[in-house]
Amino acid sequence: MYSLPAEWYEQDGVVLTWPHQDTDIAPFLKQVYPIYLKISQAITQRQKLVLIVYDSILKYEVKNQLILHKIDLEQVIFMIAPTNDIWIRDYGIITLVNSQNKLKINNFLFNGWGNKYKHHLDNRINSHLINKVINPEVKTESIPFVLEGGAIDSDGKGTILTTKSCLLNPNRNPQFTQRQIKEILLKKLGAKKIIYLEHGHLEGDDTDSHVDTLVRFAPNNTIVYVTCSDKKDSHYKDLQRLETELKDLKTEEAKNYNLISLPWTKHKYNAQGNRLPATYANYLIINGAVLVPTYRDKSDKTALIQVQKAYPSYQIIGIDCLPLIYQFGSLHCISMQLPKGLLK
Repeated sequence: MYSLPAEWYEQDGVVLTWPHQDTDIAPFLKQVYPIYLKISQAITQRQKLVLIVYDSILKYEVKNQLILHKIDLEQVIFMIAPTNDIWIRDYGIITLVNSQNKLKINNFLFNGWGNKYKHHLDNRINSHLINKVINPEVKTESIPFVLEGGAIDSDGKGTILTTKSCLLNPNRNPQFTQRQIKEILLKKLGAKKIIYLEHGHLEGDDTDSHVDTLVRFAPNNTIVYVTCSDKKDSHYKDLQRLETELKDLKTEEAKNYNLISLPWTKHKYNAQGNRLPATYANYLIINGAVLVPTYRDKSDKTALIQVQKAYPSYQIIGIDCLPLIYQFGSLHCISMQLPKGLLK
């Protein structure tokens, strides 16, 4: 039986979609490129990096930047394919593993977070990946069901975390009942239990509350989650209720989870005065390290310390991601891990 592994399962690599002029992040390209270069450097020191680039011109430009920043090109696999945007976490392949460490790819549908944004090119990316860079021995199943990678998190033992406001939102799979959605998730993710969180929301988040902005599983029955200490903040009451929810959750051994809280940042706004979803929960786990978004905030240091508690044997690397949240996403959103055995 195949099931969704935890994100700390050993990896072949990580895939990123390089930003370009036709993405929504275009106004911030100069600020965002250094983020991608730093992430690329951290990844290639430990594993392969698959870079999706819009065309051959962008490939040439990116390759030169990698060379300039002394990034090992032997560790980089380029794939040329047009994309609408950079959020590969939500339109990328979701990989399952069985007890013999054999892999299976689930190719779900992507509809631009409930048809909020253009997504026709992004919805084709998995076909390009499967044909060009994925091990041909890996089985693939195309599933007529909308599911984003940022909407789910697995403990690697059969429990999936998600949020009601996203997974049960009628803008995703209106043709299915709540019961049918649960049955599909259990079957297609090889899960024993689905936990639907009732609370948790970030202003500026246009994903309908992806769980990867709020709550993450960590090893040893640990849960990492965001908190808000400012009683005057609009998030305070709901995140307090989220914390209460988490305290009531039980592991498969019927024990309480070890809870590790993440701090709250000062309010971040764009030029239009809109609140931005700065969250430390949006970190990326790679082989031997955790890349944690920082926001030029006094809480950054505390966030890194808290994440280290959850991953004591990992190197914790802070990545300045403030420019990313101007397009309402962060570090985990722009990346998708590729479990060991997935690449050719």
